[in-house]
Amino acid sequence: MSDISEDQIEEVTNVIDLSESAPVWEELDPPVATQLEALLMVADQPLSELDLASIIGAPADVVADGLVALAGEYRDSGRGFDLRKVGEGWRYYSAPACSDVISRFATDGRSTKLTNAALETLAVVAYKQPVSRARVGAIRGVSVDAVMRTLMTRGLVAEIEIDPSTGAVLYGTTTFFLERLGISSLSELPPIEDHLPDIEVLDEFVDATN
Repeated sequence: MSDISEDQIEEVTNVIDLSESAPVWEELDPPVATQLEALLMVADQPLSELDLASIIGAPADVVADGLVALAGEYRDSGRGFDLRKVGEGWRYYSAPACSDVISRFATDGRSTKLTNAALETLAVVAYKQPVSRARVGAIRGVSVDAVMRTLMTRGLVAEIEIDPSTGAVLYGTTTFFLERLGISSLSELPPIEDHLPDIEVLDEFVDATN
């Protein structure tokens, strides 16, 4: 039997070390569990273990174990949501223990669509703020008291200041309004002048009625 040189031994050792090194997926940054949470948070439908594994780049069995571990962690910590597998897909659901509060939220009017009257009033406030109820009503040609209360209940409109000359409460849109539109400031609202012919005449009319 021929002698093996030290260089040959080192070469074999390097090959063995390489073959036993950690799989690439174990070194993912962020970790697999973190990526699973992020994907499931933005998904609008259940995602299968194979779909998640394909996106993340980790074995399906590793993803499956991670999902089960996350579901158990949420359940054991008493979170307000669950991670559940329904059919072939996983997604987040509100925790059964919170069914009462979810029911109240769904029936208190916040989840229903705004009426045309409410949308028109909201548009007037958005573009004319700070603005009084009287001015909004004059622009729309009807009383807006009930609609304004609805908009305030929804958190879309709020009292922002008092008119120093008339003492009237002036209203404006809220941060929640911006969030719902997906914009960061009122300057991002689309121009409205092109859709309102003779807006100067309209302002003169409103001023005359106040």
